[in-house]
Amino acid sequence: MTKSKLEYIWLDGYAPTQTLRSKTKIVTDFSGNVEDAPMWSFDGSSTEQAEGGSSDCLLKPVAVYPDPARKNGWLVMTEVLNANGEAHSTNGRATIEDDDDDFWFGFEQEYFLMDAETNMPLGFSTNGFPEPQGPYYCGVGAKKAFGRDIIEEHLDICLEAGLNVEGINAEVAAGQWEFQVFSKGAADAGDQIWVGRYLLERTAEKYGLYIEYHPKPLGDRDWNGSGMHANFSNSILRTCGSKEVYEKICQAFEPVVKEHIAVYGADNDQRLTGKHETQSIDEFSYGVSDRGASIRIPIATVENGWKGWLEDRRPASNGDPYKIAARIIKTVKAVEL
Repeated sequence: MTKSKLEYIWLDGYAPTQTLRSKTKIVTDFSGNVEDAPMWSFDGSSTEQAEGGSSDCLLKPVAVYPDPARKNGWLVMTEVLNANGEAHSTNGRATIEDDDDDFWFGFEQEYFLMDAETNMPLGFSTNGFPEPQGPYYCGVGAKKAFGRDIIEEHLDICLEAGLNVEGINAEVAAGQWEFQVFSKGAADAGDQIWVGRYLLERTAEKYGLYIEYHPKPLGDRDWNGSGMHANFSNSILRTCGSKEVYEKICQAFEPVVKEHIAVYGADNDQRLTGKHETQSIDEFSYGVSDRGASIRIPIATVENGWKGWLEDRRPASNGDPYKIAARIIKTVKAVEL
């Protein structure tokens, strides 16, 4: 008999931004298949998801990945259910309407590496800021790239876990980085972002650092915020070959700006100011290759004869990819072509 360590990962009920929780279950002769990961429970009264008098919440496994850090270890992404088996109100995954995986998503997760002692990003100090932003984006060298060892380690373990990470890069501000995940399926893309975030948090622990997902952690200063740009397509966008169809789909987002912003991450108003490659939070625009627009039409889509994808640049780095994907799908599905 082989003992396996299953790390159950879920989202708590904290508002306005949910955070990750996890705990370990030991099982015998685990196959590695999600169907063989047992349902489990936890104390919801300790995570803002239940009252003390009726505190049991259920963890339903939805995805399993090898855990590179543990011998016979597995990472089990779960969604939270009430004790009666219904989706918990905090369960964003359950709101996705994409049973046939027609929607493909690529999320660009930006974040800051933070020093736990100074509460400042790497490259900053309590005595002052580094040189203004500019040289840090995709930068090389000790004065431009801060925390590369951590980033490389995170990339390696993500790939070992089987996550479809498609790239990493240093971002515009010092101590700011990004990783990208792509999946042919909205729920799966969300699963992979959350597990990627979990592995990032766990890696940072080793170095006495923490991850800051706030969209504007440096406040109202001349530094870019952090987003999680959502690249998306469905069979229509991938095959239509029509500028008119693309424009009609883009235009469908304008009447529901508030509905999108409501699930695109807390404090996003601090980031979406119309500056630093963003559109204002209360305005909507789209355009080819326009990184200051709400939705960018990639030049590759145009050059491919209007067959490709769109990029919603509004989601914040602390947004829930499940809720973001669910809202985008709802808007696109409502378009009558």
